[in-house]
Amino acid sequence: MTARGESTYRAGAGRAGPPALDAALTDAVLRTGASAGGLFLWDGAGEQRKLGLAVVYGVPEEVTRPWYRISPSAPTPVADAVREDRLVWVGSHEDLARHYPRAAVSLPYRSALAAAPLPGRTGPRGALLLLWPASHPRTAGRREQHHITASARRIARILDSAGPLPHVPARPRVIPAVPPAPRGAGRAAQAAADWIERLPEGAVALDLEGRIAFLDGTAAALLGRSSGQLLGTRPWQSLPWLDTPLVEDRYRTAVMSRDPVEFTALHPPDHWLHFQLYPDAGGISVRIAPTGGPETDRQPGPPPGPARRSHAAAAGPQTGRIYQLLHLAAALTETVAVRDVVELVADQVLPAFGADALVLSATEAGRLKITGHYGYDAAVIDRLDGLPMDTALTPAGQVMAAGVPAFYGDVREIAHEYPGAPRISGKQAWAFLPLTISGRPVGCCILSYDRPHDFTADERAVLTSLAGLIAQALDRARLHDAARDLARGLQQALLPRSLPAVPGLEIAARYLPAGHGMEVGGDFYDVIPLDTATVAAVIGDVQGHNVAAAALMGQVRTAVRAAAGAPPGEVLTRTGRLLADLDTDLLVSCLYVHIDLAHRLAILAGAGHPPPLVHRPGTRPHPVDLDPAPLLGADGDVACPVTHLDLTPGTLLALYTDGLVEKPTAGGVDTDRATAELASVLAAHEGADLDDLIEALVHAAGPDSPQTDDVALLLLRIRKAG
Repeated sequence: MTARGESTYRAGAGRAGPPALDAALTDAVLRTGASAGGLFLWDGAGEQRKLGLAVVYGVPEEVTRPWYRISPSAPTPVADAVREDRLVWVGSHEDLARHYPRAAVSLPYRSALAAAPLPGRTGPRGALLLLWPASHPRTAGRREQHHITASARRIARILDSAGPLPHVPARPRVIPAVPPAPRGAGRAAQAAADWIERLPEGAVALDLEGRIAFLDGTAAALLGRSSGQLLGTRPWQSLPWLDTPLVEDRYRTAVMSRDPVEFTALHPPDHWLHFQLYPDAGGISVRIAPTGGPETDRQPGPPPGPARRSHAAAAGPQTGRIYQLLHLAAALTETVAVRDVVELVADQVLPAFGADALVLSATEAGRLKITGHYGYDAAVIDRLDGLPMDTALTPAGQVMAAGVPAFYGDVREIAHEYPGAPRISGKQAWAFLPLTISGRPVGCCILSYDRPHDFTADERAVLTSLAGLIAQALDRARLHDAARDLARGLQQALLPRSLPAVPGLEIAARYLPAGHGMEVGGDFYDVIPLDTATVAAVIGDVQGHNVAAAALMGQVRTAVRAAAGAPPGEVLTRTGRLLADLDTDLLVSCLYVHIDLAHRLAILAGAGHPPPLVHRPGTRPHPVDLDPAPLLGADGDVACPVTHLDLTPGTLLALYTDGLVEKPTAGGVDTDRATAELASVLAAHEGADLDDLIEALVHAAGPDSPQTDDVALLLLRIRKAG
């Protein structure tokens, strides 16, 4: 197990090792004039693949916590850059809030940013993220965009030269941003220090991590500590009266936006001090002066932007934790399934709090049922899954019953109350968080550590608050999963369990549920053997995406089966009469095809349904010229005209519902264009296996777009002789 925060790039990775990446990122920041930057690289495989933050330059590591791991589908500039293979430019915080509201919550500072994919030989290797201060123009010029993309290409070439890399470290490596010393700095240093000491104000220099790198005697006297006690510390950590959200927030604002900021703070018992912060690429210069109180604040230099004057007096949680909690709250509102909740906690919560493993359990019939986990062996999960609520093996049941979290910083603490707990997993520290909603226990979240861990009061407060957010998300996700499973079961029960084997005919079908709601709709298909030489095929679409649509779909399919064998137009007419008798408000489109294999003839009748595509060997695929009737249900007794179609050996019919061709785009829905694209796919895959052809058709219809409508697809091909 690699220590958290330690680089896990393999030794001997040549030019793509940590020094090369550090140098490449530093060069990218300096070439583009950015103030900070980061490299995101692919980590993991399959569905677990994420974009991990490997290296950062110019910003404190703690600021990057919400960005440790990013899902490739997340609404962030980095994910968009990689997924869409393009440069993403966000010129201001207002633009960030407009286009990426979740990211704006965790990065609430005036700045501009750019995300560019790293174009490797086999696809994007990750992304380069660059940030500029608030003074940067809102738009990026063509030359600046060229510098950004050129830097991304250079980094990609370094990565390609070493081939695949191991997983990204749990926390990014931080490159210190140190500006070059001016000529003659050594000779002038003493003179500058003497000059500063003569001034009545205190002078402090902070590095970009917030640590005190220099302070003069006046500053030490005003702050009430010696230089030795303060050098190398963060002011809000070494001076309790500066441990307020406002102080840390002003420091973060100065670092991220490069804006001058100021605030006043009360040095107990009654001394008010005025702080002015002036940042640049190398650090922050701080002026400290006595003041009469917060009402006498002054504004340093040029206008520092919106609402930068304030005073601090009371302690509270660290600002970073507050922003982190807001970011996680926004992210949890977007989770849908239990798996989404588990992935979010694993990707965002674990690295942010230094934890190594996770177990999410829910109450079910008086037992603790594990709904998700990360970082545990399967044998450990099997042992923990299904424990009774009153178990004495772990604190989980007691924590849920009492609704009070439990924190164990080392093995001795937990072994005192639960002697068998440390032997279960070999972990060294634990946080047991009850998941409750309005006093009702819904589960328990367990964070564990591979080493002893001292839980600070700040961590305990934030984790306890976070547990409430996780509880809401988990409860909502469990309801969604239950509804989804019910919908899928209903859908599978209403669609054919298998397709019949018909001599002389190849058949393949696919149903794709909609990506929203209960994922159940009214699209259906069926293949009905009539005798040894004739078969009926039907496809239809009931209006709506709910249980009522699915139920009506089952009734329509049954009605078609009952009428099958009659002339195709009569089959649809009888089905329309059934809908009239049911007195439903839902309409149904339907296409019925009677295939006579002996005479190589198809007779088609349609009611408001897209015409099928026909592809004869050696010819261009095209839609069948149908004369359709109105939708079923619009008129209880309407005649349905029929169309005859010759079926030469190798002829393929592609029946589909409108969800396959009605894909929303920026220019609206263009079904003619979508149908033409499907015809091109048929032409390019002439003679291909039907299952492979279905995959190609589905992919061409929109592989990366969310499925807004359910889709049914049925392919029929006349076998060639021999």
